[in-house]
Amino acid sequence: MANSGIQLLGFFMSLVGISGLIIGTILPQWKMSAYIGDNIITAVAMYQGLWMSCAFQSTGQLQCKIYDSILQLDSSLQATRALMIVGIIVSIAGLGVACMGMKCTTCGGNNKLRKSRVAMTGGIILLVGGLCAIVACSWFAHNVIRAFYNPYTPVNTKFEFGAAIFIAWGGSLLDVLGGAMLAASCPRKKQVSKYPSMGGTRSGPPSSTKEYV
Repeated sequence: MANSGIQLLGFFMSLVGISGLIIGTILPQWKMSAYIGDNIITAVAMYQGLWMSCAFQSTGQLQCKIYDSILQLDSSLQATRALMIVGIIVSIAGLGVACMGMKCTTCGGNNKLRKSRVAMTGGIILLVGGLCAIVACSWFAHNVIRAFYNPYTPVNTKFEFGAAIFIAWGGSLLDVLGGAMLAASCPRKKQVSKYPSMGGTRSGPPSSTKEYV
C-alpha cells in the first residue's frame, strides 16, 4: 500500500495546482506589450488574456474590456479557453475522487485495496487535467513566439509572455506531479510462490521397519 504521507503531499500539490490554474485563467496578463525598437518609451502598457484585454496607463489607471463576441476571437484563443476550462473541471473531479480513496479519509469503508484503487483513479484523472492545461499554455506560448518573430508583425503590436501564463504553467505542473503521486498508490499484488514451502513438506527421520527374529 502506498504511504499516506505521499498521498497527502500529492493531494495538497494538486490543490495548489488547481488554484494556480483558476487564478491564471482569470488573470488578463497572458501576454503583454513588448518594449522593443521605437516602442521602448510608451505611456500605455497593453495586456491580453483569455477573457479580456487591459490597458495600464502611466498614471496608474487600469482599463479592461471583456471580449464582446466569442466568434470574433481567433481559433487558437478559443481552443486555449476550452482546454483550460476542461483541465480545471477534470482536475477538480479527479481531486474529489482521490479524496475518497485516500487512506486518511473514511469514505469507501475500510477496504484498503479498494480505497487505493480509487486514489489511483483520481490521480490518473488529475494527470489528464494537468496535461490539458499544459497543452493549452504551450499552444498559447507558441503562438506568441511565432507572432513575435514574424517580420511582418508591426513592432507596436508585438507581445511577450505575461505573468498569468507562468502561473498557469506552474499550476499545471503541480497538478501533474500531485496526480502522479496519487496514481502511485496502485496496490501491488502479493507474489505467491509457485513452489511449496520446504518447512511443511519436511518429514522426520526415517523409522526402521526391519524386523528382527
